[in-house]
Amino acid sequence: MATIAETKSRTRNLLFILSLVLVAIGMLNSTPGIPGWDSLAQSLFGMRARSFPTEWLFPLVFALFMIIVAMDNSIGRSWSTRGRGWQAMGYTIDILLVVAAFAISASFLVENNAICLIDQVTGERARLITEALAKEAEYAAMMGLPEPTVVDNPMCQATTGPWLPLIVGFAVVIFLGYNVKVWGFPLVFVAILVAAYTILTVVVWYFYGADDINKYLVTKVGGEPRSWSDLRPKVQDILVNQGSGLLGQFMSVILNTVFPYIVLGGLFGASAGGQTLIKLAFRWTRHLRGGPAHAAIVSSSLFGTISGGPVVNVLSTGRLTIPMMIKSGFSPTFAGGVEAAASSGGSIMPPVMGVAAFLVAALTATPYSDVIIAAILPALAYFLCLFLSVMFQARRQNIHAVGSLTEDMRMSREDPIHLLQIFLPILLIFVVLLSSKESVGCGWLGALLGAERTVVDGTCRATDLPWILHLFRNSIGDAGSAGWWATVLLAALLFLDRTVRKSPWLLLDALSDAGRTIAKLYLMFLAVSIIDFCLNFTGLARFVAIDILTLLDGLDLGAGGSQVLTLLALFVTMCLAVILGMGMPSVPAYINVALLMGPLLSGLGIATFTAHMFVFYFAVASAITPPVAIAAFAAASITKADPLASGFSAVRSGVVMFVIPFIFAMYPELLIVDAAIIDPASSIGDTGAYLSGYDGTLHVGALALLLLRVVFALFILASALARFDASRLAGWEVVLRLILAAAIMHMSPMVWGAAVLIAIGVLVFHRLSARNAAARETPDPDAPRSA
Repeated sequence: MATIAETKSRTRNLLFILSLVLVAIGMLNSTPGIPGWDSLAQSLFGMRARSFPTEWLFPLVFALFMIIVAMDNSIGRSWSTRGRGWQAMGYTIDILLVVAAFAISASFLVENNAICLIDQVTGERARLITEALAKEAEYAAMMGLPEPTVVDNPMCQATTGPWLPLIVGFAVVIFLGYNVKVWGFPLVFVAILVAAYTILTVVVWYFYGADDINKYLVTKVGGEPRSWSDLRPKVQDILVNQGSGLLGQFMSVILNTVFPYIVLGGLFGASAGGQTLIKLAFRWTRHLRGGPAHAAIVSSSLFGTISGGPVVNVLSTGRLTIPMMIKSGFSPTFAGGVEAAASSGGSIMPPVMGVAAFLVAALTATPYSDVIIAAILPALAYFLCLFLSVMFQARRQNIHAVGSLTEDMRMSREDPIHLLQIFLPILLIFVVLLSSKESVGCGWLGALLGAERTVVDGTCRATDLPWILHLFRNSIGDAGSAGWWATVLLAALLFLDRTVRKSPWLLLDALSDAGRTIAKLYLMFLAVSIIDFCLNFTGLARFVAIDILTLLDGLDLGAGGSQVLTLLALFVTMCLAVILGMGMPSVPAYINVALLMGPLLSGLGIATFTAHMFVFYFAVASAITPPVAIAAFAAASITKADPLASGFSAVRSGVVMFVIPFIFAMYPELLIVDAAIIDPASSIGDTGAYLSGYDGTLHVGALALLLLRVVFALFILASALARFDASRLAGWEVVLRLILAAAIMHMSPMVWGAAVLIAIGVLVFHRLSARNAAARETPDPDAPRSA
């Protein structure tokens, strides 16, 4: 009989193998269009070796996800110290998770009209298709049309019948329960509330009907007479819908876009590039007064764009930067706050901004390359403000620059290789996403490789590309392809590292860790999917948007009403995003609020893409917002300072994350891309598709002036929050600067112009006053000394 240690070892080995299998399937599925790859796979295996059919891939991968989650986060294993009864109960829950996953996957295969698994086994599906083809052929012959070779998928005859609502209901309960173990209660609490609301409104419909009942209290499922059997088509839609179903759009985003980036993040973890990045950041900032604090900002922004998670970022870079900040004179609370704010900013730093950014692209039907471009200016503004807040705090505490190179800053021979492992994959992502398909083959490289080109009306077109350029063109603009090639490149670069060459298993360990991360991530998406289809099922988001718009329109707000309405709606959205995001990852925080408030913001005339970017920023900001500031709490575990105080310090340092979204909501040209200025009531091809005041042209001069205003306002804001500039600020100065910072961003030229002039006067007066005060405090060397 195997010992407990042997059983655990076998479980770990099986988990390791299953995770690698998952990564292999995911990477094969997301393989870009490599010329000749499909034909080679067809000849060798008789099938495609990429972009597998979703009706088979999704249920099979889903079952594999849940097996990995149950093995990696076993409740039975974690309850082993509570006694045999608790342990047995925990293992029972583990088994139920796997059973629920298989039940959902099997039901999907049985209920999906593209498969109809039972009908395929019994031969019924083949009979129905043959009969349908015969009828279509008869009709085609009668009408003189070509004989058809395919018909629409027939409806499944053998199904789960009335058991389907019970199967899905049982699975949902298990999935939510397991989410508590893996992701915590806040995420599940929101899902339970929304699900309970949905069930309540359906019960009201069943017993009382839909007539004369408030729309918020009833969800009409079917006609008269009312029957529970009317629920079955709705539940089937929840199961097989490729949009908001359990195996719908979120599964598609994970497998087709996000998958290679999570693997890329796992491989980054296996490299020593993170440590070299921190070392490089210290070298770059050693002449600045903020020193280690500025290094924390630089390293967290660079590391955050590859990790995408604020807590991971804090625990990775913060272990080095926080002690250095404290050693240089910053308080533990301030050091933890800066690190938390900088690490959270990594989630908005292009090119890899975490899973939520890919969902922004998916939910708004916007290319991920546009999301990257749109995020550039807001991200730079955010980190600029962090730099300014550290600068003012260093002045306040009279902290001086480190200056000379310390031993910790010296670069070894291996460090350049480590930097290549970081920067080359990121550069590749930028090149693939931001290049133009039309320009491939028209440059010097195309001429060198022998691409055939034609020029028509001054425009070059490559007509016959060599294999390598054809490969490049197939990948351009596709986020999944960019991540896939970056992952392959990094896997190769890792072998330049002596440590990886000595222990190649490190690469497999990193891939296995990535597989477990992806499986756990989809468990979270299940809770979000439940919220998604419940909101769609009840129409709650649509009702809220319509009623709030009606309420706001009914307020007599004068000539500036439209702008006031927009600001009110944005403020409500901000509060919801922060509240719903407390204690949970940015992904569910973003999705929950985007589903609920997105229609409202679009109804106010804000472009759909801008509205989603607004919500995305506040979902990220929830990581530093007390009372549940998870990034600040992670930093407090290093500083040993009060977690709540660290959270408020992070808000002061990163307050611009709460400001920038309002700025680009009012000035969408800051996002640069066309999607930010598209009227949500129009399509791009329509006349007047752009928002009022925009014509789709990027006016460089106007944008530059706006950026100068933003930078000036951030300078004023940062000094006010630090309560220090050249010298300590009085209370009235702080209030005045806050008012001026807001006025500088006002849309009226008269208002912001006057605010700029007043602010310049305030700064000049403050500097002169500080200089005079310093002169009075400095002793005169020529003055007579007392005996």
